[in-house]
Amino acid sequence: MAALRKHPSLLTGLILLFALVLTAIFAPWLTPSDPYRVAPWDSLKPPQWSHPLGTDWLGRDIWSRVAHGARVSLQVGLMVEAIAVAIGVLIGALAAYYGGVFDVLLMRITDTFMAFPSLVLAIALMAVFQQPGLFNVIVVLSVLGWTPIARVVRGSVLSTKEQDFVHASQAVGASHGRVLFRHILPNCFAPMIVTATIGIAGNIVSEAGLSFLGFGTQPPTVSWGTMLAQGRNYLTVKPWVCIFPGLALMLTVLGFNLFGDGLRDVFDPRTRK
Repeated sequence: MAALRKHPSLLTGLILLFALVLTAIFAPWLTPSDPYRVAPWDSLKPPQWSHPLGTDWLGRDIWSRVAHGARVSLQVGLMVEAIAVAIGVLIGALAAYYGGVFDVLLMRITDTFMAFPSLVLAIALMAVFQQPGLFNVIVVLSVLGWTPIARVVRGSVLSTKEQDFVHASQAVGASHGRVLFRHILPNCFAPMIVTATIGIAGNIVSEAGLSFLGFGTQPPTVSWGTMLAQGRNYLTVKPWVCIFPGLALMLTVLGFNLFGDGLRDVFDPRTRK
């Protein structure tokens, strides 16, 4: 609680994320109708009591679709980052611990992935699949998302492995695996979790971008990016069709970024006043 009082960005991000998670979990009970229900007679209605955020060109309730779209965004963000953390931690830790040619080889591979704009490379990889979809989005973003984690973990392991307690563990005959995973990596948790938290926001934006361009989740799956793409033609005449999915995406990314910045301030003593 003291950390929340000292770091308002952490508290703000936590509130936004808490609201997002609650919305995703309880979407069927918080929304007035089925997000897939087509009602042409309710087409493009402005926000009103029966439809708090209005309806789209097919008469579907926008609030229902935004709430259910939160599930897709969270699923992609969390699953992609979990896979990316597993890959990045393994590559970064091994590169830093063993060093030498092994380190150079792994880091040059990392640099190669980081040299290309992630969205452009994601579109190129999505073209390999015959049919875009949620599973393919998770696979592609996982392949591309591990590089920041690998860089951060490598730097942390390089500094931690020179500490006295590590040398003491090696002196008593501890195996390389025990030294690395039992003594070094737990001390790299703080920068790793901060990077992963901000990475979730990047995954959500990437999924929305791919869906907006038609390479991501496909109808009838509800995605904020798809909602933006389908409603962009009505932006000047019926703006609520695009505004609310875009606002949900903005607040979600803002929440994760504020939460990540707050965690950085808590874990990094150099930022403490």
